[in-house]
Amino acid sequence: MKIDMLGTGAAMVDPDRAQSGILVTLNNGAKYMFDCGAGTTHNMVRANSNPRDVGVIFLTHLHHDHICDFPLFAISGWMYDRVTSPIVLGPKGTKHFCDHLFEGGAYDSDFRARSDYPRRQANLAAVRPDVREVSPGLAFEDENVRIYCDFVEHIPREISECFGIRMEAEGKVIAFSGDTSPCDNMVSLAKDADVLFHECTFPESFIEFRSKSGTGTHAHTPPTALGEIAVKAGVKNLVATHFGHFESTNQVLREAAEHHMPVDEMGPHVMDEVVRDIRRNYAGPLQMAYDLLRIDL
Repeated sequence: MKIDMLGTGAAMVDPDRAQSGILVTLNNGAKYMFDCGAGTTHNMVRANSNPRDVGVIFLTHLHHDHICDFPLFAISGWMYDRVTSPIVLGPKGTKHFCDHLFEGGAYDSDFRARSDYPRRQANLAAVRPDVREVSPGLAFEDENVRIYCDFVEHIPREISECFGIRMEAEGKVIAFSGDTSPCDNMVSLAKDADVLFHECTFPESFIEFRSKSGTGTHAHTPPTALGEIAVKAGVKNLVATHFGHFESTNQVLREAAEHHMPVDEMGPHVMDEVVRDIRRNYAGPLQMAYDLLRIDL
C-alpha cells in the first residue's frame, strides 16, 4: 500500500499546509481516506489520485479542519464521473452534516444546475453519500480492509464524538489518532502498528501559553507524550502530523495567531524542539509529516 499525506496542518488557513487528510491506496487500487480538511482534494489530485476513486472516507470528528473539504471532494467526484455513492463513516452528527450539503442544502443551486445535464443526472449517487455513523469497535469491513475505531479525548463528547482509527489491510496495520489528548484508547488502537499517524499540534513551549490564554482548546498531545504513546503501543514507525502553525513565518498567519501562541517564538526552528521532545521517550523511526509526503508499506 501507499499512503499520501494530503494535509498536515491544523485549524487556521496555512499557506504551507492543507488541513487534516490522509489517503491510503492499496495494491489493488482501492482507496480509503481519513479526514477531509481544507486543501485535501487539491492535494489528492496533485498526488495523481482521483476523488472519484475513493470508496470510503472516515471523518474522525466534526471540527471544520477535518471535514470542510468534503463538499468539494464529493462534487469533484461527481464531475469526474463517480458512479457510486461514497461511503462516509463518522461520529454522530455526520448524517446531519451530509444531509444539509447537496440537494436541498447549502449547495442546492450547484446541484440543480449541474443535474440539468444528462451526464450528471446519470451519476447523482456521487452526491448522495452513504453515511454510516459509527460506534467503537469494527466500524467498516470489506474484501480489502478492516477499520476499527474508538473514542479519543479531544472535545466534550456531547459536542462531537472524536475517534481514533486502526486499519488492517494487506497484512499491515496503520493507526491514525485524529485529534486527541493522550489517552489509553489510542495506545490500544496503535498496538504493534506498522505506522502510527498521530497529531502533535503544539510544542511543549507553546502549550502553557495556550492553557493560560483562554483561546481555543488545548486538548492535544504534547510531543513528550507522543513519544510515550509510541513506546507503549510498540509501533514500528511514527509519523507526527497536524502541526498548529508554530513554524510559520507568514505575516497574516502570525497576526491571526497572536492570542493562540507566542508569535515571537514562531518559526521553522521550533520543529527541532518538537523532534527533541518526541525523542525524549521514543527512539524509533520518526517522520515529521508534510503535505504530499508519501509512505510505502
